[in-house]
Amino acid sequence: MRILVAGGAGFIGSHLCKRLLGQGHEVICLDNFCTGQYKNIQHQIHHHNFTLIQQDVCEKISFHVDQIYNLACPASPVYYQKDPIKTFETSVLGTRNLLQLAEKTGARFLQASTSEVYGDPLEHPQKESYNGNVNITGPRACYDEGKRAAETLIMDYYRTKKLGVCIVRIFNTYGPKMRMDDGRVISNFIVQALEGEPLTVYGDGSQTRSFCYVDDLVSGLILSMEKEDLVGPVNLGNPHEHSVLKMAEYIKEITKSKSKIVFKKLPKDDPKLRRPSIFVAKRKLGWELKIGLSEGLKKTIHYFGLLIDKKNNKS
Repeated sequence: MRILVAGGAGFIGSHLCKRLLGQGHEVICLDNFCTGQYKNIQHQIHHHNFTLIQQDVCEKISFHVDQIYNLACPASPVYYQKDPIKTFETSVLGTRNLLQLAEKTGARFLQASTSEVYGDPLEHPQKESYNGNVNITGPRACYDEGKRAAETLIMDYYRTKKLGVCIVRIFNTYGPKMRMDDGRVISNFIVQALEGEPLTVYGDGSQTRSFCYVDDLVSGLILSMEKEDLVGPVNLGNPHEHSVLKMAEYIKEITKSKSKIVFKKLPKDDPKLRRPSIFVAKRKLGWELKIGLSEGLKKTIHYFGLLIDKKNNKS
């Protein structure tokens, strides 16, 4: 198939491009490199079935494809809050452009939505039927509400234009190709531990997150795309949660770091609990995690260790 991956030079998108190429598909990677990185796709750049298009998803897109994966949006608070208006436009206008392309070409469309649509949840674990608890005027709303609005638009295209769509809500994901400076829990702790800097825990660290290794997440995305009668939304994430403080202590232990743990003020609207119900993914896709936290963290630590060594050698 000819497959478009919008945001294909990003963390998850680049892993998806590599997997799809390995399955024999022709892959078009569309990215404006706002947060995506060329080094994420440099090993695929000369592959005969790989095409890179440097373009903003908010600009008109016109070529034939059979499938569209929409992962085009900054996903970490550090980046999506830098330009909140652009973040919201990317979620809504970018999604509309890709939906129009899907309508024109007859492509099946998959939306990489997010657990952030649940906000600071009052239901735990979060099921797909839960409508969420989002502060619609807060500093995270550009991303949270942007993704919620995109889901609305997708479902309207599905109902009115009979478009083949699927909405996947991604929970915390980690692994190689994460940015060192993206401000997420796993990358922050690993980089701080390896560089001997204090590990920064916001709040008292009792807030929980569920961490899914990127290879498992990519498998879930492809299964969702291939399940043509699946519309969603469907949660993809680790059904087991860990407190942020325990994660900091665990990463210190694995890296044998002597870094201290320091505590800072919890950002506004930061979710206190985050854990998916993956009943739908198990039942409809047969999907569940294959890579445990220890294995996944060791692979991620190795990746960041190489990056830090390279940076130090340059300096």
